[in-house]
Parts: sequence; structure tokens; C-alpha cells
Amino acid sequence: MFDAPRERVWREWTEPEAFADWFGAADGEVPLPTVSMDVRPGGSLRFTMFAGRERREINWTGVYREVVAPERLVFTISDQPDDERYELIVVVLTDLGDGRTEMLLEQRGLQSPEEYEGTRSGWSAFFDRMDARLTR
Repeated sequence: MFDAPRERVWREWTEPEAFADWFGAADGEVPLPTVSMDVRPGGSLRFTMFAGRERREINWTGVYREVVAPERLVFTISDQPDDERYELIVVVLTDLGDGRTEMLLEQRGLQSPEEYEGTRSGWSAFFDRMDARLTR
């Protein structure tokens, strides 16, 4: 849950400047010039992340499947642009009133429980950064 209006949380997911700031987490960086978001069904998503101390380069690609502003966003994402495999991300934002928003995230397409566990900590760090942005 976030102490921010739903429209504000929506912009965190759909505006390049906001997305680039929180998606990198503490040990990563997503340079704004690498972010391209065509937020409409069939539109593409592309960005580069430099992760960890070694600044490993990760090129992410995806396609928006559903866009229902400001409540539902569904997109594919892959860090293997030459592979046909991808993950499906579903974000549902619910207005709780009083300027608060509940965010539900579903991730599908990983291969093992260990992969899901690994991504949980990553998303957690990302959302801590998002929360810090939203409470500024």
C-alpha cells in the first residue's frame, strides 16, 4: 500500500522519468535516455539497467498487453531480447480513499520457485524506492 493517490502511483509505472528512478533499486541504475515507453496495447517497452557494483548491463524489452489507466497495466518483459521467453507482469491499482492506493503485482512465466523467490527481493527493493518517491 502507498500513501499516494492512484493516479500518482500509475505515473510511477508509465512515465519514463519516474520509472527510471525507482526500477534500478539501490545497487542498480536505469539511465533515463535508455527508457522508451509506448504505453498503449501493443506498444513497446525498452530500457537498460546497470546492475550491481560490476555494473552488469541488462537490456530489457517488453510489450504492453493491457492499459486501463489508472487501474490496470499488463505487459511482457524479458532481459533476453533474442529469446522468445518472457515474463508477464500484471499491476492492479485500487483506490482505497484518503489518498491511499493498494498495488497488487502478479508475475508469471518464471521457471522455478527459486526464480520467483529471487525476484521477490528485487521487486521489494524497487517498491521501497517507489514508496520513498511517493512520500517525498
